[in-house]
Amino acid sequence: MRVELPPTAGVPLRWGDLVPRGESDLAAAAAAWLGTDAALLTGSGTAALVVALEALKTLAPRRRTVAVPAYTCPLVPLAVARAGLVPVPVDLAPGHFDLDPDALAAAVGADTLAVLPTHLAGQVADVEAACAIAARHGAFVIEDAAQAFGAARGDERVGLAGDIGLFSFGVGKGLTIYEGGLLVARDPALRAALREAAARLLHPHPLRETKACIELLGYAALYRPSLLGLVYGRPLRRALARRDVIAACRDDVGLGIPLHRPGRWRARVGVRALARLRAVHAAAGERAARRVAALEALPGVRVCRGVPGSVPVWPYLLVQLPDETCRDAALAHLWPSGLGVGRLFAHALPDYPFLRGVVPAAAVPHACDFAARTLTIGNSLWLDDARFARIVDVLRQSLCAIAETGAG
Repeated sequence: MRVELPPTAGVPLRWGDLVPRGESDLAAAAAAWLGTDAALLTGSGTAALVVALEALKTLAPRRRTVAVPAYTCPLVPLAVARAGLVPVPVDLAPGHFDLDPDALAAAVGADTLAVLPTHLAGQVADVEAACAIAARHGAFVIEDAAQAFGAARGDERVGLAGDIGLFSFGVGKGLTIYEGGLLVARDPALRAALREAAARLLHPHPLRETKACIELLGYAALYRPSLLGLVYGRPLRRALARRDVIAACRDDVGLGIPLHRPGRWRARVGVRALARLRAVHAAAGERAARRVAALEALPGVRVCRGVPGSVPVWPYLLVQLPDETCRDAALAHLWPSGLGVGRLFAHALPDYPFLRGVVPAAAVPHACDFAARTLTIGNSLWLDDARFARIVDVLRQSLCAIAETGAG
């Protein structure tokens, strides 16, 4: 069976993690890990966003819009719509995943309920800038840290600079219980609103919880290079063969958003895995430090980073190439190769066919350019130096081929 490397650096589960004993309060353990007093566990990061927006609606019921990055997970605007609100796509800063300050200032107004700065690829966004713009209009700030649990700016973990922070423990994230989300807030009134919204929206769902438990067991068994091809590699290559980029990126999400609470057993697994997360992050940071330098030695290649002084968690490397042609040439070789290379999201939000009618049409050229020129390289412990060298060689050849074509 072919080797299949994961596209992100997750925490491999140990069989001892699955034994039904020990602490099961994942919310309390995660709050302590983040350095805050309390947290709220939800069924997914998307459900966490729905709960957060429903809570904010009780505090500002006349506001109807939510400013979101124009390049983000398509579940984000679906969650906004599920809360009865309108997502407003905001263009990115040129060549970066962060929100463009001028575009954000133009998008935020008296009708804005919340702004969602997003910590993408484990990197830290400029939440302070988003907070300053939101404050001018009395809007709230929700930090979308779904991909950045444990990242920090200075001495503070992300998720605590805005009004509400949300995280995901879904599959593909560093710490996973297969499906799970987390909400934090420092303000007592906001915490109370979150608890009330969660009590109203989240309910036990035995069938869905049983399915999630089975999937988590499957993750524990199959999250290794010898078996990952069965559940990740084969579906990926089938999608690529039919040129279905949305399916290949796993962006073909359902329009429904389940709202439930994770069970005690999965929470207990999360508490056990959390004890190893610092070591996983440290090792990922060491690998990334070496590999960023090698990638940026290639002409016109840049690895996306967060704000200065931040400490990312590096689940994968988000890499920008000089143009779309070069990116696509590299992906033609690397995406089906089993080396953990791929694309993050297929499109900018206005370009998803299934989001028409949910996301308003908008001119977001920087987000479209970012979607067209980026690829991801997994940063798992199984990507050894020899395999990484193969990735660099393909990138170099793609750059040379495009340069020769241009010269000719």
